[in-house]
Amino acid sequence: MTKPRIGFLGVGWIGRHRMAAMLETGLVEAAALADTSAEMIAEALKLAPDAAVVADLDAMLALGLDGVVIATPSALHADQSITALDGGAAVFCQKPLGRDAAEAGRVVDAARQADRLLSVDFSYRFTRGMEAIAGLVRGGDLGRVFAVDLVFHNAYGPDKPWFYDRAASGGGCVMDLGVHLVDLALWTLGFPALQGPVAAQLLAGGQPLSPTSSEVEDYATAAFTLDGGTAVRLACSWRLQAGREAVIEASFYGTEGGAALRNVAGSFYDFTATRFRGTASETLATPPDDWGARAAADWARRLAAGERFDPAADRLVRVAAVLDAIYAR
Repeated sequence: MTKPRIGFLGVGWIGRHRMAAMLETGLVEAAALADTSAEMIAEALKLAPDAAVVADLDAMLALGLDGVVIATPSALHADQSITALDGGAAVFCQKPLGRDAAEAGRVVDAARQADRLLSVDFSYRFTRGMEAIAGLVRGGDLGRVFAVDLVFHNAYGPDKPWFYDRAASGGGCVMDLGVHLVDLALWTLGFPALQGPVAAQLLAGGQPLSPTSSEVEDYATAAFTLDGGTAVRLACSWRLQAGREAVIEASFYGTEGGAALRNVAGSFYDFTATRFRGTASETLATPPDDWGARAAADWARRLAAGERFDPAADRLVRVAAVLDAIYAR
């Protein structure tokens, strides 16, 4: 059986990490690489020495690929995804799929029209802890979930200048970190729609940002309600002086109990999942858990199995719409 031939557009650390996971499945072939950095290309060739090095996406698609993995700056994601889909290739894209819901919607429409598989690298869904918590929520074990608390504070900020250009990034810490949290909440709860207005505060350097500012936020809070009455609180930041490298948490509180995913000792990678019953707690998952590239491997397996457009891709637009509301777009 012929393996799907994949092109990797952007082979920095994340692009190479996802490529390694896909190749480890043994189900796909790395057929082409493209990146503006010769150093990154050289590193990627260590993983896929037989891959063709091409100048850009157009040259990549000219090879007749089955899929394209996109790990480029955010402003390029939507147009590159649409070009790849129109060219007959399935797409696995880094978040965000678009800088707003309109861009994300155009990508999903292109995937539907082309009948090609489309996925976004929402990797935290694939932690053992979140899978356990989602099972409890969906199975009704926590009763009616009425509150969700989401936190992602990063002691560092991005090291690439485009992250700080609103036109290039679409936003700051909400777009970079908060998107994962919003996706986790919606995914766990079955993607309920936003209900009513969003109360949000966006700060840069400790000062409030106006909706028309060209700056991006480095601290944000938001509160909103989802269909069914679930109250969600979100907080995220870059370079917060919180005494550790990261604070990451997704907590779900229901009428019959609660559950939380929390990072361990400031780690970006190690998580525990805990179930709560009154004042008692039960451990659901602990490290180690090599979850970082499971979303990529999942897409590779689905592509190799011949999957085409999945209507669940429409939910990617719902995630983007919540971010639009936080940004008051």
